[in-house]
This record gives sequence, structure tokens and C-alpha cells, in this order.
Amino acid sequence: MSEILWSDWLDFSLAETTKIPTEPGVYMMHASMKILFIGGSDNLSKAITDALNDPCTKDAKRFKYASVKNHQEIKTQLIKEYQEKHQGSLPKCMT
Repeated sequence: MSEILWSDWLDFSLAETTKIPTEPGVYMMHASMKILFIGGSDNLSKAITDALNDPCTKDAKRFKYASVKNHQEIKTQLIKEYQEKHQGSLPKCMT
């Protein structure tokens, strides 16, 4: 997998989500330094803004994203890497 150019970890708030580009990409959200969700979308801005209203991800504290065209492939690889480090389990908001 090629190097992913991630954003910094940003506060998970409406003010920050309005700055996200509307292009394809992948993203991660965390609370208490534990990854809650790994996602990918054709529209990063919409996907991350929608997560503000999701019952599980709305409790996230921070998020980061990366603009990539092949977001489905990258998301699959990120989930696989997460599972390898966490005895096969998925992030809390993906179970």
C-alpha cells in the first residue's frame, strides 16, 4: 500500500467538518485514543458530517482523513491492519 497523506487529527465538530473536501477518501475517528470507526467514501465531507448524527460515532472526539481515489481498497487494508493489531476485532462502531 502506498503512503497515505493523512490530515492532522482534528476536533470532531461541525466547525471542522465543514472544512473537509468533497472528494473521495478514507477517514478514522477516535475517542479516548481508541479508534471507533474506519470509513471510506466518494464524498469525505458528507460522510464525516453525517457521522455527527450517528448514535455511535457522534461520541468521537477527533478524526483524520486522507483524500484517495481508491478509498474502498485503502479502507479494506486499514481495517485489515487494525484487526491484525487487535486480535481480529473491529473498531467499536463497526461491530
